[in-house]
Amino acid sequence: MTKLIELNDVSVRYGTCEALSHVYLDIHQQDFLGIIGPNGGGKTTLVKAILKAVPYTGKVIYSKEIESGGYRRIGYMPQISDLDKTFPISVREVVLSGLQARKKLFGRYTSADREKAENLLRICGIESVARRPIGALSGGQLQRALLGRALISDPKLLILDEPTTGVDPLSRRQFWELIYQAAGRGITVFVTTHYMD
Repeated sequence: MTKLIELNDVSVRYGTCEALSHVYLDIHQQDFLGIIGPNGGGKTTLVKAILKAVPYTGKVIYSKEIESGGYRRIGYMPQISDLDKTFPISVREVVLSGLQARKKLFGRYTSADREKAENLLRICGIESVARRPIGALSGGQLQRALLGRALISDPKLLILDEPTTGVDPLSRRQFWELIYQAAGRGITVFVTTHYMD
């Protein structure tokens, strides 16, 4: 299998606290990787290091399949707790926002972009709430909207940080079914969770 990302001796410090220490990790095409651990165990820091979103030492190397032309083919779904649910944006707009990395400043969405978003709203089972503001959603609906945003850019790698925290067991099971479908279409999945199941 093709190696998509390589972490070589990666460490992250927050002041005097060492959050990650000498991590070596290879992520290959069609992997389904799970990092399981307690809250505060460094899972989100690992995700941020993979995304090159925090200062780190060592090397994080992207393959050409992941990064070319200044664009990364990574779909990222943050923890719900990292979101401002009062921000006035609809579910449809959240899904479409996953295309912003490819758009110029103030670039408009095309009819193909909108059609793709509608298809993802349907696949994720949230087409009936597409016009609602994100603050009016249940935890499970919000997670599915964020999944749609992560998938709309046709990522090679899907990174999910604690994707089912705060959702009920039924919504959690439905969410995992969507993830397994994505993996079945050849998307590499990297997920962090504190749920052992």
